[in-house]
Amino acid sequence: MMKRTDLSTIVLLFVVIVSISCQNTKTNREDAYSDYELVWSDEFDYEGLPDSSKWSYDTEGNEWGWGNDEEQYYTRRRLANSEVKNGKLHITAINEIYKGHKFTSARLITKGKGDWLYGRIEVCAKLPEGRGFWPAIWMLPTDWEYGNWPASGEIDIMENVGYMPDTILATAHTQAYNHKIGTQRSDTIVVPSCYNEFHLYQLEWEPDQYKVFVDGEHFFTFKNEGTGPNEWPYDKRFHLLLNVAVGGTWGGAHGIAPDIFPRSMEVDYVRVYQKK
Repeated sequence: MMKRTDLSTIVLLFVVIVSISCQNTKTNREDAYSDYELVWSDEFDYEGLPDSSKWSYDTEGNEWGWGNDEEQYYTRRRLANSEVKNGKLHITAINEIYKGHKFTSARLITKGKGDWLYGRIEVCAKLPEGRGFWPAIWMLPTDWEYGNWPASGEIDIMENVGYMPDTILATAHTQAYNHKIGTQRSDTIVVPSCYNEFHLYQLEWEPDQYKVFVDGEHFFTFKNEGTGPNEWPYDKRFHLLLNVAVGGTWGGAHGIAPDIFPRSMEVDYVRVYQKK
């Protein structure tokens, strides 16, 4: 039988390894990015609601399911759904009746407070596990200069649906390539510990292409074909979104497990770099 002291040591070691996993990834890739500088970040080294100088709450699609028939109600400035504690941002989905919906959650955005054209975006996060969850780390255009979705583009850095355990998807949506017409460009990577360890989800976005990584492992590239904004609308500024959806046409395709709530996407930090 394992001694209590031995077990405590192992647990402590596991916590330490998990907490530094994203930092080690950044350090290992530091030399490759010596020409970049940090331009925006949130280390979540405070307590309470997310920093209002960096984050806003997107609630505009609550009444129509955000176009995906999602079942959550995204709340605004509600600690139960979005709270910074113990050095982490917690975006929490709850099974509760709220304003006519069966679930609550939060959708945080940097629009007007963090908007960028090109750069390197890093989000260190641990995902919620369970059938019916649909956490995402993604970007939308700030000014919609080429028109409404999908004409002005969407960059999905990380999506996971609970009925596809451990599978991380990165997807590009444009006028020519989007899921409404079945032409979206995407790829996947399997991350078996995405629900119990922090991993670094990364976007490297340049004028000729963008690449997506997990912990430094490259798994998706979307190239600028040089044919105009129908294929490449990514020459305008975008902002970051963090959210946990519940159900929907994709996330809820296999139903919602009743015993998974409440659960959170935990975010250790968000960092944005641009070339000097």
